[in-house]
Amino acid sequence: MPRPLRVTTRNAAFQQWQALLTNRTKRQRAGELLVQGVRPITLAVEHGWTVRALLHADRGPLSGWARELLDRVPATPVAMAPELLAELGGKDDEAPELLAVVALPEDDLGRIPVGPGLLVVVFDRPTTPGNIGTLVRSADAFGASGVVITGHAADPYDPKAVRASTGSVFSVPVVRVPTHRAVVEWVDGLRSAGLPVRIVGTDERGEVELAEQDLTGPELVLVGNETHGLSAAWRQTCDRMVRIPIGGAASSLNAAAAATVVLYEVARQRSVGAAGGIPAQPGRRPAG
Repeated sequence: MPRPLRVTTRNAAFQQWQALLTNRTKRQRAGELLVQGVRPITLAVEHGWTVRALLHADRGPLSGWARELLDRVPATPVAMAPELLAELGGKDDEAPELLAVVALPEDDLGRIPVGPGLLVVVFDRPTTPGNIGTLVRSADAFGASGVVITGHAADPYDPKAVRASTGSVFSVPVVRVPTHRAVVEWVDGLRSAGLPVRIVGTDERGEVELAEQDLTGPELVLVGNETHGLSAAWRQTCDRMVRIPIGGAASSLNAAAAATVVLYEVARQRSVGAAGGIPAQPGRRPAG
């Protein structure tokens, strides 16, 4: 491990890292985020994300996990006063063992691996970072190829989103696009290349129940804004609108919960159809 930098005051470097936790604009300008937690840091490293710095306490023993990362990962080591590290870790009374400053990937739909088993979840204008993180976690659990965030939306790299994803934001490609048009053009390109991608929207008034819709082919599954649902532009683009039958006093499902139900149904149908030659999910690429 190279000799670490030392940070013992709230200097410019500390203030920059602190801003990564609270200021979306500064995350974007710096092109990086501060990652907290053993699992998220481990997944970021395992999936090839560029780690720019590893922050640890300037005194006290380190675990084998932390020492191994400091020795193996080509990042700047930073020895920090424990009370400052605790502030960045979100725990004023206890410093985390390690924090990572990680470069943000490009918002490029080409990061999503394509193939016959394509399954992409599109979240239209989500307003809550926690909902994005929960959806990404479900996408990871049920084998989605990627997640696309469209329109004016919360930040998938907000610490709340990263925590809610339990680090899955580093293992599933998450791509932000300003409008639905870029996604439609991408789908048109895939169709022109011979991949019959179907766009399936979710709505409580969809014309067919979820379980009755064939979801075994290459699919884009659309989930709308938590309050207003899918935009009119997305609705016009859909090949089919499906509904999730619910009972009880609930009038609807949380957006991330609805996406989880749909992802489970896709996984169920593909598992049932696997013996008939339904293709497996394509492999995921590192974030680069």
